[in-house]
Amino acid sequence: MDVPHNEFKRAIAAGAVQYGLWAGLADPCAAEICAGAGFDWLLIDAEHAPNDVRTVLAQLQAVAPYPVHPIVRPVRADAALVKQLLDVGAQTLLVPMVEDAEQAAALVAAMRYPPRGIRGVGTALARAARWNAVADYVHHADEQMCLLVQVESVRGLENLDAIAGVTGVDGVFIGPADLAASLGHLGASGHAEVRAAIEDAFRRIAAAGKAPGILATDPALACHYVAHGARFVAVGVDTLLLRTAATALAAAFKHGTRTGELD
Repeated sequence: MDVPHNEFKRAIAAGAVQYGLWAGLADPCAAEICAGAGFDWLLIDAEHAPNDVRTVLAQLQAVAPYPVHPIVRPVRADAALVKQLLDVGAQTLLVPMVEDAEQAAALVAAMRYPPRGIRGVGTALARAARWNAVADYVHHADEQMCLLVQVESVRGLENLDAIAGVTGVDGVFIGPADLAASLGHLGASGHAEVRAAIEDAFRRIAAAGKAPGILATDPALACHYVAHGARFVAVGVDTLLLRTAATALAAAFKHGTRTGELD
């Protein structure tokens, strides 16, 4: 048994656009349904959704049979938490609120074994190593790890060139909601100043040879950002898809558009 190849990492390095879905329901069945929908990647969110290491593990197991790449977003940049998430099988992390190159470099180290990093060795307990069934896991795991750092503040933008220049950072995700708040436009991620900042950030990220990423649930805006260089784009959120569909279905029956069909 070999270390699984990180096809998402290869795709964004090659410049291919990867479309994803945000998974915040914190449920293995919901994650499995979304995994079979046809997206390139699925973001298991443990920053704003009620996930912990065990629930992340359950969702990684649920989506494993499907041709979708799971990305995990931890609640914070923490080396011990990174170690746990990698051990349960995550190969790609999206880490929030990275504001300088030192933070980015520390995350690179947290995702790699010594001497290149500080990741603790515990393969007998690690699903990632299939409990020592993966041949020589510790010597091949590092090359399959993919680090996406999330820049979402004015300070992060000020340090963006240095962050994107850190060796081992594979992509930089611009968090539109927090960035809008940091720029003084709370709740208005579509504001012209915010959009201009995002487009400029994409240019700078690409100039550093890294993949820019974004969450854009409006289809026109998602296409706009792809045209401006985004290479991994979340185009939906599972909670919003469920709420939208449920609300529309209830309205169709309660406000007359379907009542005639029940007579």
